[in-house]
Amino acid sequence: MNYLLSSLIFVPLVAALVLLCLPARMHRLLKSVALSATVVELLLSLLLFASFEGTVSSDLGQTYQFQEKLPWVSMSLGGLGKLKIYYFLGVDGLNVALVLLTGIIAVIGMVSSWSIHQRVKGYLSLYLLLLGCIMGCFVALDLFLFYLFFEFMLLPMYFLIGMWGGKRREYAAIKFFLYTLLGSVLILVAFIALYASVMDPTATATQLGFSGATGVQQVQALLAQGQLTSAQVVHAFNIPDMLQPANFIPGTVLHLTSGVTFLGYPARAVAFLLLFLGFLIKLPGVPLHTWLPDAHVEAPTPISVLLASILLKVGGYGLFRIAFPVFPEQAVEFSWFIALLGIISIIYAALCALAMADLKKLIAYSSVSHMGFVLLGLAALTPEGWNGALYQLFSHGLISAMLFLIAGVIYDRMHDRNIEHFRGLAMVAPVFTVFVVMAFFASLGLPGFSGFIAELLVLLGAFGSQAGGGLLPKWMAMAATGGLVLAAAYYLWTLQRMFFGRFWVTPGLPTSFPDLTAREILMLLPLALLVLAFGLFPALLLDKSGATVAEYLRLILLVTGGGTSMVAP
Repeated sequence: MNYLLSSLIFVPLVAALVLLCLPARMHRLLKSVALSATVVELLLSLLLFASFEGTVSSDLGQTYQFQEKLPWVSMSLGGLGKLKIYYFLGVDGLNVALVLLTGIIAVIGMVSSWSIHQRVKGYLSLYLLLLGCIMGCFVALDLFLFYLFFEFMLLPMYFLIGMWGGKRREYAAIKFFLYTLLGSVLILVAFIALYASVMDPTATATQLGFSGATGVQQVQALLAQGQLTSAQVVHAFNIPDMLQPANFIPGTVLHLTSGVTFLGYPARAVAFLLLFLGFLIKLPGVPLHTWLPDAHVEAPTPISVLLASILLKVGGYGLFRIAFPVFPEQAVEFSWFIALLGIISIIYAALCALAMADLKKLIAYSSVSHMGFVLLGLAALTPEGWNGALYQLFSHGLISAMLFLIAGVIYDRMHDRNIEHFRGLAMVAPVFTVFVVMAFFASLGLPGFSGFIAELLVLLGAFGSQAGGGLLPKWMAMAATGGLVLAAAYYLWTLQRMFFGRFWVTPGLPTSFPDLTAREILMLLPLALLVLAFGLFPALLLDKSGATVAEYLRLILLVTGGGTSMVAP
């Protein structure tokens, strides 16, 4: 258990190296090794989730469980102090469910990849590299380490879309790369400013000869009094240190009283917006979402599953882990704007989905719409809103995997995804239709499925935001419910057109539509059962996240005075 988190990162990476050493022609062996690695990943994530205790300390720096912290880079910068980078991993209520989600989707995506027959060795190696980087992002507690994994995700996804995608794969891959690279640059600027502005209290205390918790308090007191020189301060990228205002160095660009401005805006507000926009691209949210439909349409089915289920969740997780806790005043100040973007994403993307003829594009726009609920829940700054947003990240990961697998089943048989080209599929593929109905109803938020719990909690949090210290007027929550109506419209309309009535396909397509194979059932059945289980027993997740969420919100509202000084327009 001491190196459980490292195992989650390095099992797929080591497996990728093993694949590179095997002959390229041995497709079955290559796939077996890759599948074994993902099964081990799933078992480790299940062990982590089952062993995680949903309690929290009053000191968020001690909240993380299964911590691994080792010195990695140490460098003297002369008069600028000392640089330290740690190999620092940990889990709490914000990321433990996402680790489990990654383990589940890793296996599902690998089983779906069994249909890949071209350049199998390269595909599987990139798949495992991507998986290890995603897992690293979710468990890293050092900003440098987080950014390293965040950047490395770009390359395997770029090649997986660009080499194994559809007809316009080069265009989609380049668009994905450029958008995500832009987000990475914005995030990097904020990370550099944070590094320059934050002291590592433990390392600084050790360097000055102090020890223990008392030593940390002494160093923080000396820092506040201006009695530490730049050469005595140790800088690091530790996220827990950035949650404490006492660790920000007076006179630096991101200190609370620095007074530094850029284009008339306070430096802390600019840093928060850089982080927000960078993670918004990855989420994605309107208006920075246009790369997603193209990437989904051109990506092979297993990569669409990974992209929608776990890669997008890194954007939402970054807002939870970094942007909101490190800049609580700005999170409150911009909550109205963030919620408005969330509502626009919910409504606009749902209207786009309603207009789509391509089933995969409809599902892609549906993903953008559902990620709008994450923004709304975050901006509510209430326990219901935050728990609902986290639940949405997990639930949507399961549901979107089902939806893209469904689109893949249709395309594999007919090489066509146009909704207007099919009628009456329920007559010839009843088992397939059962899974389609479950996935559609789960995504539109029918009670009994996990999507209902997530969206209900977000709406409750948004409705109670003013009473709970947030800033959102009730009309925002009411507007968000329009997304639920639109989701019902585009899913039910699609179901009616494609699956009901007498069987018919447009001329030129195969005249038969076989029902699901055993492999396809093996992919869809676990997802369907999980969507039902987490819809009927939400405490499975909420017991893990509740205490952590409550403590984060307590500190955010404590620092900002409860948000009462801010007035929404």
